[in-house]
Amino acid sequence: MFALQPKTRALGAALLALALSMQPQAPAAAAPEVRLKDIVDIEGVRGNDIVGYGLVVGLNGTGDSVRNAPYTEEALGNLLERLGVNVKGENFRPKSVAAVLVTATLPPFARPGRRIDVTVSSIGDAKSLFGGTLVMTPLMAPDGEIYAVAQGPVIAGGVSAEGEAASVTFGVPTGATIPNGARVEREVEFALADLDTLTLSLRDPDFTTAARIEAALNAALGPGQATMLDSGTVELAVPPVLAGKPAHLLARIESIAVRPDTRARVVVDQRSGTIVMGADVRISKVAVAQGNLTVEVRETPLVSQPNPFARGETVLVPRTDIQINDGGDARMAVIEEGVSLNGLVKGLNALGVGPRDMIDILSAIDASGALHADLVMR
Repeated sequence: MFALQPKTRALGAALLALALSMQPQAPAAAAPEVRLKDIVDIEGVRGNDIVGYGLVVGLNGTGDSVRNAPYTEEALGNLLERLGVNVKGENFRPKSVAAVLVTATLPPFARPGRRIDVTVSSIGDAKSLFGGTLVMTPLMAPDGEIYAVAQGPVIAGGVSAEGEAASVTFGVPTGATIPNGARVEREVEFALADLDTLTLSLRDPDFTTAARIEAALNAALGPGQATMLDSGTVELAVPPVLAGKPAHLLARIESIAVRPDTRARVVVDQRSGTIVMGADVRISKVAVAQGNLTVEVRETPLVSQPNPFARGETVLVPRTDIQINDGGDARMAVIEEGVSLNGLVKGLNALGVGPRDMIDILSAIDASGALHADLVMR
């Protein structure tokens, strides 16, 4: 006997309203105060992406094959010729070399000589970068200028092993990193000291949060210093006493505490069954019912045999008994208006509703217009 349960069930649950309505509806706790530096970015103060093409050498036979990655042999030949080794006309088939792309982020105000981390990724058919060394690789920005040079032993993020009949891979052996693997050769020009106005960009735009930032800055620096332009931008004038020293102003304001405000939101990851709800999520009065459709199939085959001394053969006669239970004892339930996150979660958990069922319930409540929050399905 086995049971089949449909993927999409009838939603809600018997006694759901009772479990929810018994929960005390306490007001949502106020959001904690956070530092200004944790919720805004300064316009112009940002990192810059750089990339380069290079070779990883020293691999133990796990490099690119010449047939599938001829550019690896060509790049290696050009490198050897620049080093004074003539390989023209030579028939060499290296298996210890892999062509890679090297990426990094140049931090703001990075001066020449500073070390930064780089990521190395294979672009050929190399099996693993474990044990390899990245040869000197210039890293360029979109403007075509070289801003850093990377080189050094790579740290692979996985391992791969194989035999004649099976293989196993743990992690990603064709991707690696080099901590402090690149040295900055050129800095990105940005005259911070020449600014007389700083633009603060909110990472999560919100009018209420922007207004609170404006109020907090004006309270700390004086009236009229900060102006909210929109939900994601606050403009801050550099005071005359700090003219030419905006860095000092930033150091003074970045620790100011602000209480951010966010929209009510429910985020659902359908692959893992993870549900994250904001404290401001509310549900209007809605009627819900839940019933589980269970199909039971019993196979009780019969054996049919011929009479003694009679001609014939023994056969197996199938016999199937199917019963369908639609959960007829489930009742329609009513969720009272204003149910909070605390009441909703406790009520559903008390009924033993799992994450998958909760996703269906939330989707149905949102479709009915009773969920007062943004439902984000990922």
